[in-house]
Amino acid sequence: MSSITSLNDLLSLNRVIETYYLKVAPDTLVNDAITLMLNISYGDEEKPSCILVIDECRLVGIFTQEVALRIAVSGKDLSTMPVSQVMIRQVISLKKTANQNILTALKIIREHEISHLPIVDEEDNLLGIIEEKNLLQFFVDEHERIIHTIKHADANGKPDINHIRAAEAQIKFDANILAHVSDAVIAVDKEHKIIYLNQRAEQQYNIKAADFIGRSLKDVYQYRWLKEEDRQFAKESLSRSAWWQGENIHVKKNGEEIYVELSVSLLKNHRGEQIGLLAVIRDITKRKQAEEKLRQTEDLLQEAERIAKIGSWSWDLAKNESWWSRELYRFTNRNKGNSKPNVATISQFIHPADRERINKLTLNAIEKGIPYETEFRFICSDGSIGYAFSCGKVEKDEKGNIVRFYGISKDVTEYKQAEAALRESEERFRIMADTAPVMIWMSGCDKLYHYFNAKWLEFTGKTLEHELGNGWTQGVHPDDRQRCIEIYVNSFDARQAFSMEYRLQNKHGEYRWVLDKGTPRFDADENFVGYIGSCIDITERKQAEEKIAQQAVLLDVATDAILLRSVAGEILYCNQSAERMYGWTADEAVGKKADELLYKEVTQELTEALQEVGRSGSWQGELHKITKQGREITVASRWTLVSDEAGNPKSILTVDTDITEKKLLESQFLRAQRLESLGTLASGIAHDLNNMLTPILAIAQLLPLKLGHVDDTSKEMLQMLEANTKRGANLVKQVLSFARGNEGKRTVLQVKHLLKDIEQFAKGTFPKSITIERNLPRDLWTVSADATQLHQVFMNLVVNARDSMPEGGTLSIEAENKFIDESYAKMNIEAQVGSYVLVTIADTGIGISPQIIDRIFDPFFTTKQVGEGTGLGLSTVLGIVKNHGGFIEVSSKIDSYTQFKVYLPSIEDKASVIPENKQFPSGNNELILVVDDEAGICEIIKTTLETYNFRVITAKDGIEALAIYVQRKKEINIVLIDIMMPLMDGETAIRTLQQINPQVKIIAMSGLLSNETLAEANGNIFQAFLSKPFSASELLNALARVKNKS
Repeated sequence: MSSITSLNDLLSLNRVIETYYLKVAPDTLVNDAITLMLNISYGDEEKPSCILVIDECRLVGIFTQEVALRIAVSGKDLSTMPVSQVMIRQVISLKKTANQNILTALKIIREHEISHLPIVDEEDNLLGIIEEKNLLQFFVDEHERIIHTIKHADANGKPDINHIRAAEAQIKFDANILAHVSDAVIAVDKEHKIIYLNQRAEQQYNIKAADFIGRSLKDVYQYRWLKEEDRQFAKESLSRSAWWQGENIHVKKNGEEIYVELSVSLLKNHRGEQIGLLAVIRDITKRKQAEEKLRQTEDLLQEAERIAKIGSWSWDLAKNESWWSRELYRFTNRNKGNSKPNVATISQFIHPADRERINKLTLNAIEKGIPYETEFRFICSDGSIGYAFSCGKVEKDEKGNIVRFYGISKDVTEYKQAEAALRESEERFRIMADTAPVMIWMSGCDKLYHYFNAKWLEFTGKTLEHELGNGWTQGVHPDDRQRCIEIYVNSFDARQAFSMEYRLQNKHGEYRWVLDKGTPRFDADENFVGYIGSCIDITERKQAEEKIAQQAVLLDVATDAILLRSVAGEILYCNQSAERMYGWTADEAVGKKADELLYKEVTQELTEALQEVGRSGSWQGELHKITKQGREITVASRWTLVSDEAGNPKSILTVDTDITEKKLLESQFLRAQRLESLGTLASGIAHDLNNMLTPILAIAQLLPLKLGHVDDTSKEMLQMLEANTKRGANLVKQVLSFARGNEGKRTVLQVKHLLKDIEQFAKGTFPKSITIERNLPRDLWTVSADATQLHQVFMNLVVNARDSMPEGGTLSIEAENKFIDESYAKMNIEAQVGSYVLVTIADTGIGISPQIIDRIFDPFFTTKQVGEGTGLGLSTVLGIVKNHGGFIEVSSKIDSYTQFKVYLPSIEDKASVIPENKQFPSGNNELILVVDDEAGICEIIKTTLETYNFRVITAKDGIEALAIYVQRKKEINIVLIDIMMPLMDGETAIRTLQQINPQVKIIAMSGLLSNETLAEANGNIFQAFLSKPFSASELLNALARVKNKS
């Protein structure tokens, strides 16, 4: 008989089938399956890599380590999930017949890329399982056996030729098999030079066999021991048994590190001498990663058990072996080292009063397979009583025999204590609620009311059963019911507190007003559990409020601002006039400190007012206050002290009248009076000076004639005396011109001829760095004026313009016809309705500071150096213009420009220049939004536009304008807006409006900037510009132009 095993015997499936395997029923919990997989091992071998799922001896699925890992890291609850939900259902199996062998198994494993192949008989009964890794080891072991047989086939060293041929065929067959197995196979000689490697080795290490045969193994990979002691163990194992199996880390040529499982055996010659090593190498990197994840999952599971105070246990009845989790040891106050995990140990832990009941449940589970869920008391380490919840189940084999008893136990002492405390708290709450003087209700997560206290039931006269759920709504007044339910439902959905007032029917059938306040309730874990609320009867308050509202209507009719402030200074009430005057709504003002809201600072006048009203009960006077927009106003204020029934001070009633415009007019009037007084004084001084200068000038001219021969020095002195006397006389003339407004010789005059002369003078004498621009219309109206005086006015203005441009710039001289209508006249106290010639002298120089612009017309005020100016130039200009019935407007900006506008009354026929209404463009019921912080200007513009068939809405600042525009942007055709406003300036408001609607049409207006300068500064952010003050025709024409733009 041949010493080589026949091929059929060699490839028999019986040689590789594992008949011992783990199996569970489909309803086994995933948590239990993982525990079983972790706690079972085959002697010194590794733990099982899969569990077969059997239902009545029939294979229905397979539960692998990979599946266990995927489910473990998913975060799902493994304690309630059966294996049948996650197992691999489409199981590939091999039916064992005479024609099937190891090659068939290897082909199926390779085709389907599986690691486990169950083997069944003709009736689909499970016989065992083949694992891919065991097939490779089989071929390696068989290859070594064949080589050994060849080398020892003949004792004389002459093996039988048939044996050799059979062995060579077998070696070729095995080599072909090794070439296609899934593990790398590498053989080396004693110098560790490679003598063989298969295809898997080429793939695993990214090399070609032809390039590496004969080269050192280090050229393929470097290796590192997982544990240093493994090195010595491997050496001893190879020396002792010529075989070693273990794990390494291999570092490939590209630097990649992989975990490998090696099976290394010695290669020997026929004399038994070692000639090399054969290594079967499996890449287990993914498995290692999976094991690490599984280990982490186990740690997480143990930590989860610790946090949740849940201990798990398992009892293998067949082997009589039991296992407890770490948490169960802690939970039972037992030490793993000296306590055996069995029923007796757990029984000692249970309270004596519950011990018999729990033992009976355990016995029924073990003997009859009856699962249980129960609670029991236990004795804590400090002797106190604790509470536990326990759940026990059994596992049966395919024959229905109970083979395992497992379950969990949870420490619920804190829950039990919390339940007891909650019951006690609820009882205390019910006692407190039923004795409370207010009505109290509670609702749950379903929005339904589940509790009403005794006060509620007493008020409504209804039973608790009637009011529960939504029954209480039947007592709400029909007119309030729907609103009431909507407020409750909307607040409930938003988990927000609410407050509502409604009428609720009492036990006498009378509807009473109640204030109902509800608040969301949350448990200790911040979980929403419903609402709790209280109601109080506010009928008397509502009646009082109604009476107050009627009185408030009367107060709102008043044009004065009426405020009620407490003695401590808090605002208690303000009427609508106060809202309009100060810009604060009642909601914003009430509750705020009046001294902080309406005053920049606490002044002496305010302190005295408070002291006086406290002493005498009343006070009146003027106060300076501030609006919401930051605008300062002056009010005439009357204060009255309000006392309670006992005569104690309760509040202060203030009535304020806005006198800001009145004070402004008074200031202008006083300024005019001051200038007039200065003029009278100057006139008297000029008269006396003329009397003194006349003989001086005469003597200076006569002395040279009387004395005859006069030396040169004396002549020069006399000439100097004459020149300075004449200069003094001219100065006196200027003073007289300012003081008396000497009319001089007036004729019908065309101003543009004077302006041309001024232009020629400027071009001939001013520095070349100053550019002069002129714009004079052909049809300029005429004026009645003294040509010399007007020449003096214009010359003075252009010389001042020159002096303000030391580095050069642009001087512009313009004139135009201007009709001032009623609207314009209302905006300027010095203007009168009629036709004017408007002359504008402007420069691009250093500008005039806002601090001094109001003083530039004062006599003897100058900003020039000593000796460079008298301070009478602009005073004389103003005197001449006013004497001609005109007026002057000045605007300036530091380092930008200065502009003087001189208005001179025209003598053109009034009928020919005053436009008729029909000549003005009219509106077509368009809606215009007018924005200005001056209420008077808004009112003038509104009146004018409404006269010409426009609709108007006004806003006092940019913020209010934006709010109105957002609400009515589809209606508003044009926005007319002031550039200079507090809080939000016009430019910011305009840009915001354009963001809301890029097609918005805007007309800007300002009393400080010229049209050209503003347009240059802001580009095309508006369609037209109006310089204040403006006439009705200018306003209407601007609207027409903008309206007609595409």
